[in-house]
Amino acid sequence: MADKSDTGEILGIPYNFERPSIGRMLSAYWQPGKGMLVKKPFGIGYTLNLASWRSWVLLGVAGALLYQERSGSSETEADQPEADEPVEVIVED
Repeated sequence: MADKSDTGEILGIPYNFERPSIGRMLSAYWQPGKGMLVKKPFGIGYTLNLASWRSWVLLGVAGALLYQERSGSSETEADQPEADEPVEVIVED
């Protein structure tokens, strides 16, 4: 039986199932000179390169949207009527 590779690509998506080390994990998320997305140090796909300013902008936008969603949910619930309340319907002949 042939040995399977622990690293490679399937349909253009990288994978890496080698045992992770601390050095490889830390260096994978900080790669100056590379793009916004870099190969994951363990697993399938890509991850954010924290050396890229675009990654920080993306994290800031995602954080702002999450904050807005969590803080705005209590205001919208107070404005809307209860779903269990009866509704009066008037039908004229």
